Parts: sequence; structure tokens; C-alpha cells
Amino acid sequence: MAASIAEHGEDAFRKLFKIYKRRNPPPDFSEVIHFSKPCKDKVFTCELNSTPISEEDVSKAGLRPVKDWRAFGLHGYPGFIFISNPFLPGSQQYWVKQCLKIYPQKPNVCNLDMHMSSVETENIWGKSRDVIQRKGCGKREPKTLLEKLRWVTLGYHYDWNSKTYSPDHYTPFPKELHSLSHKVAAACGFPGFNTEAGILNYYRSDSSLGIHVDESELDHTRPLLSFSFGQTAVFLLGGTKREDRPTAMFMNSGDIMVMSGPSRLLYHAVPCIIAAQAGNMLPPCLGQRLETEAQGDDNIQNMSDEDWDVCYWYLQTSRVNVTVRQVLASGQTFPSSQASHLSTDSCEKSEEGTQKNKKRKSESGCERDT
Repeated sequence: MAASIAEHGEDAFRKLFKIYKRRNPPPDFSEVIHFSKPCKDKVFTCELNSTPISEEDVSKAGLRPVKDWRAFGLHGYPGFIFISNPFLPGSQQYWVKQCLKIYPQKPNVCNLDMHMSSVETENIWGKSRDVIQRKGCGKREPKTLLEKLRWVTLGYHYDWNSKTYSPDHYTPFPKELHSLSHKVAAACGFPGFNTEAGILNYYRSDSSLGIHVDESELDHTRPLLSFSFGQTAVFLLGGTKREDRPTAMFMNSGDIMVMSGPSRLLYHAVPCIIAAQAGNMLPPCLGQRLETEAQGDDNIQNMSDEDWDVCYWYLQTSRVNVTVRQVLASGQTFPSSQASHLSTDSCEKSEEGTQKNKKRKSESGCERDT
């Protein structure tokens, strides 16, 4: 995932990162790109390929017809594509539920596994829902497990210590997330994209994602896909060196980013989450329900009011980001030295290492600043 980067004094990227991370006085966001109001000197419109994907197929993944997507590129960043919320009204709620209720379930791995038993983390959603309901009664309650969630890994599980993927540390990748990612990749010119690993980062209002490059995948010719849900974030996209000043842009709920080609290995970071405006706790697109009933083979379905109450409560102060990547090229295998001999539950059961190492591993997600 994030490469380990040695510090060599102040650099251009870190300076801007610190400015946007600053809370007092608050940063000036006037130079941050908002793709709903693109700047012609920085932003241009991208043409996507709608030919290989039928409207019926993208609809099953909760997406509008590709011809209706609004896609943009940035001058100076070849291979970078920003798609402004292509989701059908109501479908984002489904993906939020998957990220909060389904994907943290075993056998997937999360940061809580580093310092809690498998029994304590086997029902993060249910245990959090019970606490949330009590909080609604005005009682003082401890933080829920959802509030403590920082990351979840899917498919080939990323090892935060060795910064590698392993053939011995794998669980089946979610079919519906593969379907979504496969269609987005195909529209962006990458047919046959194979979803092999995913990392979900869960951001609270004071969270950030440190400066890093996603280079642990063995194949860099395939794109990195990023899906954003919830509160708005500032995303910084830099160059191949930390001395390169990054470009700042807003990532709103439903937005998708694709990093490919020369942009695949650029430094990037998320310095801050933008607090919701008073009286408007959620972006309007998240309050929408599905306009039509799901058919039998549709992935996207309306959720119960009870489930949405939990999602709504969480999203008022949080953001979820899903990154999907292909680890291996077609026909490629892991080198023998890559095998870590980790079982899928090794993160839950390992007693090795000091308490300090456990804490460091558990916080390796969206707070890391490498």
C-alpha cells in the first residue's frame, strides 16, 4: 500500500499538507479544485468509452449510463481521471451499508483485530447499533466499534508491516464490488481489470491520510480506483518527488478517482475532512432512496430504515473511502520470497510483538503520515 518514505526536511508536498491539515486558523480553500466548477486552465473534460458496457449492466451496479458521466482530467497529470458522482439516485446508500455493515465482517481483516479478540470484533455492526440506540436515549456511552474502525482489507490482505501482499493471506473479494470496479475500469479504457485487493479507510472528522505512493502491487500497468462516500475531503495529488507541489481538489460523496499510467505512482494524501455545514449534516445525494425496486439480479437494493439510521448517524461526521487495485498482471504469480505464510486470521491471533507495535499496526490506516 503506502511506501515507507524517509523524511529529509520540509518539502513542497508536506508544507501544503500541513496548511490544509491546520485547524486554527482554518485553511483557505479558495485554490482547491471543485470539479462541479472546473477551472479551464487546470481541468479538461475526458471522453469515456461507453461501448463495452450496456446501460442495463451499469444500472445493476448502481451507476448512470456511461454517456451521462461527467469525467475530467488535470493538465500535467496524464492518466488521472476524476468522475463526478456517476451513481444513480439512492444507490450510494447501498454502498455505504456494504462498507459499514458487510465488509468489516470476518474473514476480512480490520484494525480492531490488532488489539481485540475475534469474538469482540465478529459483529462490529450489531454491537455498534446497540450502543447507537442507547445514545439516542441521551445516555453517556463509550465509542462504538464503528467509530474505532480505521481500515478494512479485502481480497489479498495488505500487510502494514512488510508493505506487501501475500498469496497466503487472501479471502474472496466481494462480487458486487468487483462488478462495480470492473465497469468503471472498462469505461476508463481498462477492460479485463481484475479486482484482487481492496483497502477501506474510515475517516472521522479529525482524520487524515499521510503522504504516500501506492506501489506494493506487483503490476502497476493497471489502474488504482478510489470511491468516496460521506463527508467531503481535500485530496492532494503530487508528482514523482516530494519536492513537487501538489494540486488540491475536493472529493465529494459519490466521486470516483482513477489513477493510471504516469499518474499511477504519484504521491498523494488526504490532509483533512471538511466539516458539514450546520443544518445540512449529509450531502443531498446521500439522502436519496432508490427510485425503482431492485430486480432479482440487481446488486443494488434499498436498505431497511433501521440500517439507514445507523449509516446516517455515522456519516454525519465521517467519510469512507474504498480503493480497489489489481495486484498481479495476467498470468503473473507471487515470487516465492513474497509468501508470508500468514493464515487469514493471523492478525486476530498473533500474540507476537510489543504493545507499541500493536498500537502502531492498528493505526496504520487513515491516520498514517509516511
